[in-house]
Amino acid sequence: MVQHSLYDQMKRYRDRARSGLTVIEFLAILAIIAVIVALFLPATRTSRGAARRTQCKINLKQIGLAIHNYAETYQSLPPAYTVDERGNRLHSWRTLILPFMDQQALYEMIDLTKPWSDPVNAQARETVIASYQCPSTEGPPTHTTYQAIVGEANFFHPERSRQFDEIKDGTSNTVMVMETLPQDAVHWMSPKDVDGDYLSAINEDSETAHRGGGNLLLGDGAVRFYSMSGPFEVRQALTTIDAGDEVEDW
Repeated sequence: MVQHSLYDQMKRYRDRARSGLTVIEFLAILAIIAVIVALFLPATRTSRGAARRTQCKINLKQIGLAIHNYAETYQSLPPAYTVDERGNRLHSWRTLILPFMDQQALYEMIDLTKPWSDPVNAQARETVIASYQCPSTEGPPTHTTYQAIVGEANFFHPERSRQFDEIKDGTSNTVMVMETLPQDAVHWMSPKDVDGDYLSAINEDSETAHRGGGNLLLGDGAVRFYSMSGPFEVRQALTTIDAGDEVEDW
């Protein structure tokens, strides 16, 4: 009787082994896997975010090098935008530095005598330039958040080309190009940028592409990350070229 009972138990065990896991065991394994995945996800997101921020920094460094090469070639910084005889805006500085961004063929395709939005420039307008795209910004691939700070007291003059020696506060203390909020992205060909108040107006409620702030391209070609919770006075000082204001360590 005992032998028969033991035989039955062993048979049930073999049947269970053949049938695989029970529902409870299967659910338990799923729960363990879910916990493991949950533990790794934050690290994965953080790593991905850091990589995108680094790529964004590389993009701005390339833009900075192109601006400096333009200035060396033409003995002045590029104008914020070109205009026609009536003063209408035609093309952005981003178009003017294309030859120094390894985009000579694209540059030659553009009719600089016609506005960027003219049908004759349609093919160029549809071209995507990876170096003008922050990988953390969603939106049309032809749009960019890399915009110059334009104004009488800012790096790019609204009506003419500047000389580097006009940057009295020092190129390492003055923002040349900044990463704007994703909602303010513009087409890379568009002669539209931001003014000197834009950077200091960003606050902790602003939706930046990177957690906590964004990248700034300084006049000397260096790229620094700013915190949107940083002092208003520091960010304001970074946008002026000759205010004589000191930029503290940031």
